[in-house]
Amino acid sequence: MELKEVATDVVERAMRAGATAAEAVAREGNEFSTVVRLGEVETLKESGAKVLGVRVFHGKRAASTYTSDFSAAGLGQLVSSAVSLARITSEDPESGLPQASELGKLDSDLDLYHQDVYSLSTEQRIEYARRAEKAATSADARIQNSEGGSFDAADGKKVLANSLGFVGEYKRSYCSVSAVPVAKDANGAMQRDFWYSVARSIKLLESPEEVGRVAAQRTLRRLGARKVKTSQVPVIFDPLVARSLLDSIAEAVNGDSIYRGASFLAGKLGEKVAGDNVTVIDDGTMPGGFGTSPFDSEGVKTRRTVVIDKGVLSSYLLNTYTAKKLTLHTTGNASRGLAGTPGIGVGNFYLEAGQRTPEQIIADVKEGLYVTEFLGFGVNLVTGDFSRGASGIWISGGRFAFPVEEITVAGNLKDMLNEVSEIGSDLEFRGSVAAPTIRIDGLTVAGE
Repeated sequence: MELKEVATDVVERAMRAGATAAEAVAREGNEFSTVVRLGEVETLKESGAKVLGVRVFHGKRAASTYTSDFSAAGLGQLVSSAVSLARITSEDPESGLPQASELGKLDSDLDLYHQDVYSLSTEQRIEYARRAEKAATSADARIQNSEGGSFDAADGKKVLANSLGFVGEYKRSYCSVSAVPVAKDANGAMQRDFWYSVARSIKLLESPEEVGRVAAQRTLRRLGARKVKTSQVPVIFDPLVARSLLDSIAEAVNGDSIYRGASFLAGKLGEKVAGDNVTVIDDGTMPGGFGTSPFDSEGVKTRRTVVIDKGVLSSYLLNTYTAKKLTLHTTGNASRGLAGTPGIGVGNFYLEAGQRTPEQIIADVKEGLYVTEFLGFGVNLVTGDFSRGASGIWISGGRFAFPVEEITVAGNLKDMLNEVSEIGSDLEFRGSVAAPTIRIDGLTVAGE
């Protein structure tokens, strides 16, 4: 049977077995990954999978199971186990499927699947990785080593069906190429950095040569890194680092964090929480987006949600369960694996771009720090306290002066959101979370 038929069949079986409600999610797909180091294949992995999970309800009790056995006996065991478990689990008054009126899917072409992702032979895929690494290592004599060049590809299909009559399916594809060169300075000190390109289609990838060139450039600019004295200066975050700040905001507006009181944004809906220049959007409808889908993991139509509107907290990100907990409505952000209660995920979550280029923003800084990498974890979502190890480039007189390392950037997210003085025009998606260059004033850079 096709995935859609299997999913609907399992839901029907669950209802016949005594469930009061049920949903099934079925997935199949292929994955390929290779890493080439110093021109030789270091790892090569290729796999395919076909799996199915079911969640059943018995009143306000719920249970879930999953399997990769699609035989009649395997599906029968899947359903009977889930129904039996649902009868003995604890009740949760907020559990259940969405309202039927909330179910739906986007009908437009979302440009999520391209056949060419799997059009290359294994040798051609390996060659992509080899070309990226070669471009990086041949860029400069100081690059004498490498952690590898890589190429990844995947495609897959997902089907969701439930007992309210919803059945939806979609396909996705993905491919990426990256390089991680290692450079050595005259004193023998080594530095590494990376670059990558990711796309839904092979033809949308940056060339391996361009990826390698940028990876080399990013690595070489780190040579000769030193510490700086502790100071309070403007800090500029490059887009990849700024993205991690958006990750923290996404966690802070996650409905699970909100109803548990584990976020500094709990109870702040409708209040000013950031500067007027800060607008954060979650959009699961963007064609070709890495966080785009026609429906969420509960069958609710995805949508565009303005989370922070010119500094005002306008919405949390919610699934059905957390919406009930907060007496709000789901925002279509349910996310789930094969088993368990759905969690919450982002669509395409981003900080709206500004008008000025990164170069213009840097030129305005007399003395400050340009952060290119965060190390470790140091964010307390309850209090907003932020302290992370970092490395980057010191700015002096509006220009890059020298690389720095072994420093810590510290502040509080509540203050940081209000002290965003500049937002760059360079918004670019290399994943489902994205941010342009950001300048934040009032942070402490701790060094010597």
